[in-house]
Amino acid sequence: MKLFEILSSFKIIVTLSIISLIFATSCKKQTMNITDIKVPSVAKKPKKMEIHGDVRVDNYYWLNERENPEVIKYLEDENEYYNKITKHTKKFQEELFEEMKSRIKEDDSSVPFKSNGYFYITSYKKGGQYPIYSRKKENLNAKEEIIFDVNKMAEKHDYYSLGSYRVSSDNKMVAFGVDTVSRRQYDIQIKNLETGKIYPEIIKNTTGSATWANDNKTIFYTHKDPETLRSTKILKHIIGTDVSEDKVVYEEKDDTFYTFIYRSKSKKYLVIGSTSTLTSEYQILEADNPNGKFRMFQKRVRGLEYGIAHYKNDFYIHTNKDNATNFKLMKTSETKTEKENWTDEIPHRKDTLLEDVSIFKDFLVIEERTNGLGKIRIKRWDNKDDYYLPFNEETYSAGVRANPEFDTEIIRYGYQSFTTPSSVIDFNMRDKTQEIKKEQEVLGDKFDKSNYKSERVWATARDGKKVAISIVYHNDTKLNKDTSLLLYSYGSYGYTLEDRFSTTRLSLLDRGFVYAVAHIRGSQYLGREWYEDGKLFHKKNTFTDFIDCAKYLIDKNYTSPKHLYAEGGSAGGLLMGAIVNMNGDLFNGIIAAVPFVDVMTTMLDDTIPLTTSEYDEWGNPNNKKAYDYMCSYSPYDNVLKKNYPNMLVTTGLHDSQVQYFEPAKWVAKLRDLKTNKTVLLLHTDMKVGHGGASGRFNALKDVAVDYAFLLDLEGISK
Repeated sequence: MKLFEILSSFKIIVTLSIISLIFATSCKKQTMNITDIKVPSVAKKPKKMEIHGDVRVDNYYWLNERENPEVIKYLEDENEYYNKITKHTKKFQEELFEEMKSRIKEDDSSVPFKSNGYFYITSYKKGGQYPIYSRKKENLNAKEEIIFDVNKMAEKHDYYSLGSYRVSSDNKMVAFGVDTVSRRQYDIQIKNLETGKIYPEIIKNTTGSATWANDNKTIFYTHKDPETLRSTKILKHIIGTDVSEDKVVYEEKDDTFYTFIYRSKSKKYLVIGSTSTLTSEYQILEADNPNGKFRMFQKRVRGLEYGIAHYKNDFYIHTNKDNATNFKLMKTSETKTEKENWTDEIPHRKDTLLEDVSIFKDFLVIEERTNGLGKIRIKRWDNKDDYYLPFNEETYSAGVRANPEFDTEIIRYGYQSFTTPSSVIDFNMRDKTQEIKKEQEVLGDKFDKSNYKSERVWATARDGKKVAISIVYHNDTKLNKDTSLLLYSYGSYGYTLEDRFSTTRLSLLDRGFVYAVAHIRGSQYLGREWYEDGKLFHKKNTFTDFIDCAKYLIDKNYTSPKHLYAEGGSAGGLLMGAIVNMNGDLFNGIIAAVPFVDVMTTMLDDTIPLTTSEYDEWGNPNNKKAYDYMCSYSPYDNVLKKNYPNMLVTTGLHDSQVQYFEPAKWVAKLRDLKTNKTVLLLHTDMKVGHGGASGRFNALKDVAVDYAFLLDLEGISK
């Protein structure tokens, strides 16, 4: 497995669940009179909150009462308003959905990958919302064994998510997780792959991932606290025993950390990890000895981040030890794992971020990022060869894919760009030949990659830093003040947005939209320092970078404020909330999906899921200096009596990452204070959580209503 995996649930980029319509208070002709529709109202129930001698008054704090019928009625009133306002675009939404669906090969399948004697395949049937997971023994001509048909499993559920599944070493059983609520709380079950029987034990409140010991009867799993949703405990379960007998093998008591477990790619070790934003700690145990006691690899030291991978008699450590800001690779013996014994294998480089490594029998594969672009480096263990894979486009995304086999000279990687569909490629690390196993099909006769242009430009931020903007548009689109442009970003947790291909995005590009991604601080696009300069007491750089990118695009005649739109979700929704308070006049419309906008109240409440583990990202407001800084940008606390652009705000009632009441409160306050007649919509999906709808077609419908919102503001309805 990879050494440095993205483990936080918020790094995940969510599919936006949204709506349609609206018409602008711009020069475009309005299509309806919104003054004819009653705007929702909600009672003010002032609550005083005092800390550090400062008093904040929250008129809508009570909206956090999830079971209160008055709260549910308000959410339903907003949904009814949303439906009335967007009614005239319903047909257009359906047309967009069918258009996007028509580009997708419905009866599709993944490139098989081999693991422990079986080829594993993910496929879709025509009309199927969910995948089918199957395998074939030894060769691809063997009989197909269905592991899971998720379409059948999801039949009686409004929402259904099959978490990761893990097959035992003897290939006879599989552990899998299921979430039917959309709060990322999974029930783990065990299925016998020989008989098809699902064992009766159900393990509740987990992350959904189970790790097998080498005895094929013991699994380890991570328990989630049902209130805070923090991953707090590692437990051991023996197949066939009562779940109530499961033993806790580790409990993470520091509420700023979360814990997880995995088995090393070498299959020799079980590894328990504990991490926070700034600090890591690992414990190890031989996978042949599941009843043994885990031993410390290197105890936590604040500011020391590391991850480990096993090879032969050594461990390789991806770490920032000794002020290696952009990380380096170190090595140590299995028997001497403390940091004093670590030696440099790949030294720190100021201009290159070491993102990940994958270990094979004869090769080390290194994923790096230089000047914003990802690179894949191949290095032989015997040092006879060391080279990079060649990538030629100006902007692209390349990354190592699933490579579970250890003794192989073939590495599988993925490549795509804004204009190049996603490809899965097998590269022979020995003779340097490669085979494109699959290129994403774009159905229909309209797509030709040569019809689109992508570029990367650099905006100068107000403090002189250069911020990259990746841009794509149709060749027929003329860039001027009348050009429609959607600017997207995230800018938190060090998550870097890749320049990926999208079949759905073609529906915007073919209608004259420019799509752009701002690689602002808070990501690691330009290395670890780029992230450090966009969090804690530097968080405002994230917002001003985005605003300066918008101003650059306007100044360079890519668009104008009448036709510029912005979009972000989750922490990117915080970005949206900040920019509309600071410079909302730059934008005609905003899409804020599941937005983290009530920073102060959330971060002061350690009972809310995930709060304590994020102190090192945003700050701990129990500290006055941090409180004052966070107060200065928290979107909810800084809503002003002023004009705001057209806005679409979405949430899910079961959201575990950003609770539904944050966007609900924000919209209520915006309705009370905004001084112009632009459209403000709140749509709450009463059946889902942070990631939006499950099922590939339901997700497409969400994108269709999102695009209808933008296109209708531009007066485009076909």
